[in-house]
Parts: sequence; structure tokens; C-alpha cells
Amino acid sequence: MLLFKDQLNRSIELAKVPKRIVSLVPSQTELLVDLGLEESIVGLTKFCVHPVHLRKAKTIVGGTKQVHFDRIKGLKPDIILCNKEENTKEMVEELEKIAPVHVSDIYTIDDTVELIKQYGELFSIQNKAAEITNSLIDLVVDFQAYIINRPVKRVAYFIWRKPWMVAGNNTIIHHLLSLNKFENVFSELSRYPEVAITTLLEKNKPDFVFLSSEPYPFKEKHILELKELLPKANVLLVDGEYFSWYGTRLLGAFNYFKSLHKSLDSSV
Repeated sequence: MLLFKDQLNRSIELAKVPKRIVSLVPSQTELLVDLGLEESIVGLTKFCVHPVHLRKAKTIVGGTKQVHFDRIKGLKPDIILCNKEENTKEMVEELEKIAPVHVSDIYTIDDTVELIKQYGELFSIQNKAAEITNSLIDLVVDFQAYIINRPVKRVAYFIWRKPWMVAGNNTIIHHLLSLNKFENVFSELSRYPEVAITTLLEKNKPDFVFLSSEPYPFKEKHILELKELLPKANVLLVDGEYFSWYGTRLLGAFNYFKSLHKSLDSSV
């Protein structure tokens, strides 16, 4: 019997190294592929869009909040991969009746490194996991050197419209904003709160307003909408995947962040 702990410190017992995986978190599905485990993935969500071919090759079992339990059971998985934020506690409890469930809990890059190491142990691919974590750590160090002399900019990061919702503290988005020396003007609020636009006018007054490409698909027309409400604000679209997907998506994030800073410099 193989014994492991997930990121909630829950015990996982496995009879063997898992060969049939159901992944219910898009960023973790991408990570599995980059770890060389594509053939082991038997089920995923409709939101698992990277790599692009995967949804045509694998069984879609639902979304991240609602899944077809019978479909998952029929896949006979050795393990099911979840995330505390993406999936519900009730879902995890039901899935545990089907197979062992690993739950991740990600707020920082350090948490991501820990997750990759845990997957390395779970799937007996420690060398590949170490290769990815070492690359990620090197990229963080390089980016910290790049950012060190840049001024702090005050930012509001919107994730939803009607109602307007932002990223607060205790999120991977907040962590990556901080890494970029973006001061989150809603840092006193936790998680993903609903906010009134008027608060930006009255007290927060960001240097920039970021409209994320996900989960709400903000477009250019929404920039115009916000500029009517906030005529003095610098509003721009940002790639939500680079700010909220962990795992190997982060390997491309830092070049994107550098490009974003150059865009901000030219927009002021």
C-alpha cells in the first residue's frame, strides 16, 4: 500500500502507482500533460482547454462544479485530481466513493512547487517534476531581478461583470499581482468579493484597472464601458490564464508579465 498526503493534509492510500487519472481542474490537466502523463488521463472537464486537442481525445465528465459521477465511475479511475477552490467539498466526498481523491490548495508559487512535487511522488515521475520545479524557480528569480527597480502601481483586477467582482487577498491572483509590484487596491477584501464601481472613484483610485480574460470573457467593449464609469482610469485587458492558472502555465507567465509592464509604461 502506498501512502500519501494531499495539500489539505488528507491521507491518500493507493494500491499502486495510478495509471488512470480523472482531472477536474484545467490548470492541473495541463500540468499532467507536461509531466508526460497524457496517456494516463482518461477523464477531464469541458474547461480543460490546454492542450487544445485533449478534449477530443478524452472523456469529458462535466465542469468543475458539476460532474457526471456515473461517467467518472465508468472510467474506472485509479485517482481523481481536484482543487479546493475549483471543486466543492460535496463533490469531493461523492468522488471518494469512486476512487482516491487528491485535493490541491494553491495560493502561491511555493504551493505550486509543492503540488508538482506531490504529483512527482504520486505518479513516480520525480525527475520530470524536479525538472519543471527547477525551471519555475529559475524563472521567478529572473523575474524578481527584472522587477526590483520598477515602481509600485496600484491595480484593481476584475474577474466578473454583473455583478462586478474582483480578486482580493488569499488568491493566486493576488500573489502574482504582488510579485509584479502591483498593489491590489482591494487587498483588504478576501477571495473574490462583489464590489461597487463607485468605490474605485471614492477611495481606491487605482493606477490601472485590469479586466481578466477569464472567468468572465472581458472584451474591448468592456474597456469602453468602464471608461464611461471611470473616465480617468487606465483600463486594459489582461490574460487571466497567466494570472490564475498554476502548474506549467506559469512557465510562460513571466515573459507575459514583462510584456505587460512594457505596455503599461507606454499607456501612461
